[in-house]
Amino acid sequence: MYRYDEFDRSFVNARVRQFQDQVKRRLKGQLSEEEFKPLRLMNGLYLQLHAYMLRVAIPYGCFSARQLRGLAHIARQYDRGYGHFTTRQNIQFNWPKLVDVPEILEHLATLEMHAIQTSGNCIRNVSADPYAGCTPDEVADPRPIAEMLRQWSSLHPEFSFLPRKFKIAVNGASIDRTALRVHDVGLQVKRNTQGEIGYELYVGGGLGRTPLIGKLLRDFLPQDELLPYMEALMRVYNRYGRRDNKYKARIKILVQEIGIKDFYTAVEKEYAVLTPSDIALPGNEYQRIASYFAPPPYEDLPDNCPAHAVQIEKDTGFANWCTQNLSPHKISGYSIVNISLKDPKCAPGDISAMQMEALAALAEKFSYSEIRSTHEQNLVLAHVKKPDLYALYQGLCACSLAQANIGLISDIICCPGMDYCALATARSIPIAHAIAERFSDPQTQQILGEMKIKISGCINACGHHHVGHIGILGLEKAGVETYQLKLGGSARETSSLGDITGPGFSQSQLLDGLERMMAFYLANRQTEGQKQPEIFLDTYRRLGMEKFKKVLYEHP
Repeated sequence: MYRYDEFDRSFVNARVRQFQDQVKRRLKGQLSEEEFKPLRLMNGLYLQLHAYMLRVAIPYGCFSARQLRGLAHIARQYDRGYGHFTTRQNIQFNWPKLVDVPEILEHLATLEMHAIQTSGNCIRNVSADPYAGCTPDEVADPRPIAEMLRQWSSLHPEFSFLPRKFKIAVNGASIDRTALRVHDVGLQVKRNTQGEIGYELYVGGGLGRTPLIGKLLRDFLPQDELLPYMEALMRVYNRYGRRDNKYKARIKILVQEIGIKDFYTAVEKEYAVLTPSDIALPGNEYQRIASYFAPPPYEDLPDNCPAHAVQIEKDTGFANWCTQNLSPHKISGYSIVNISLKDPKCAPGDISAMQMEALAALAEKFSYSEIRSTHEQNLVLAHVKKPDLYALYQGLCACSLAQANIGLISDIICCPGMDYCALATARSIPIAHAIAERFSDPQTQQILGEMKIKISGCINACGHHHVGHIGILGLEKAGVETYQLKLGGSARETSSLGDITGPGFSQSQLLDGLERMMAFYLANRQTEGQKQPEIFLDTYRRLGMEKFKKVLYEHP
């Protein structure tokens, strides 16, 4: 897990003191909002539709029970009693008062947390697989590399004022749980024929108004070349990225305009003039960082747990939860537990202070005091013994965190939309609620199977609608909210951007159209000769847009 060293501690405390002075000057009118804006953004503070919003960094999505309790205190003391987990594995507080923000940052510092580089045109919080270190299909744990990148990029003097924000994801397993191909840079851990660790490096992915899938820049980049090569790549972007138009300033536009071959040539040329040994990790530094992520003291347990099987047989709710929310662990007798933050009564990703405190206690008791956040706005307890699963489930039920819907139609990614965001053109949270309510029957959700619905309230695509199996974009047309649909997107290994179906829908038209489309999917998916029925995405890819579109726009 991310650990402060002496530099982190002294720097973060100094930054808190600086911001205390800046806030005082703003409140006294000595700084205008225009003058204050770049200062607050450097400390993760946004001004949204109704209030300020503070975004707190959670490096590669890993945090402790102690830290979660501290976040609960902030939610209760300085906000409205809840926090919001984002698609970048961070947490946001939507209602802090400006006068309280320095005190919040001071409290975060005592937790070894901060909000630095969670906003602004810099290298943002590095994200990683929330199952890191746990899965049977993992090539290598991606967290040491993510930590290396965090240390390298933090306050980098050359990359603190980039043309635009920059996002990096690292995945270590054969299954991509990071959406790495829609990041500015995505790193897939792999081994060469000699068994050495390296990376497939993808560049130029991103969503927003110009969605693009990242292109393969290097098929195998050796581990000891990663930091020097990233330095060269960032120099090329910093030099040639557009600064005259913020809508064309992301690295994806540069790669698209000059082409991946010319971009590769430019990076290789820049790499040739560097002295890699000045940038690469010295000596045993990788081993030192990797030691932070040593596995917990697992017990020697059989994979078969008779008591667990009995509890599944006796409790249908527990059985459904196990089917949907558990993932295989590489260690015999353990499971990875996914915790849904998709309560139909709350915004996707929201968690109350009471729930934070309850989950912190459960993590201490059942998962070595560790919690992970995911880019799908859920949480993970990564190391739970199978004999403890029923007690954990009961604890989650007691704090309303036992929804058995991971990966199903109600497990919706959703941006804050017009309820919070000044950039939004339509509401998104009510649409997520309406879909979850329309398809609320647990049996129906199970029958429909894997379904990735992603909703954005504007073209900036914070809800990742471009890569949803069903993507929904809220738009405003002549003062009326409408919702445009995309079908066939995916953020996994076979990444794809969704296809626009056509004209937008009202909320009621959207819900009716989705219901017809689900019925069509169930009637036409392949089931024969398969262990599991064909999922919606595969049925769409097989049958194509026109058949789905006909059903979607059919009028009763």
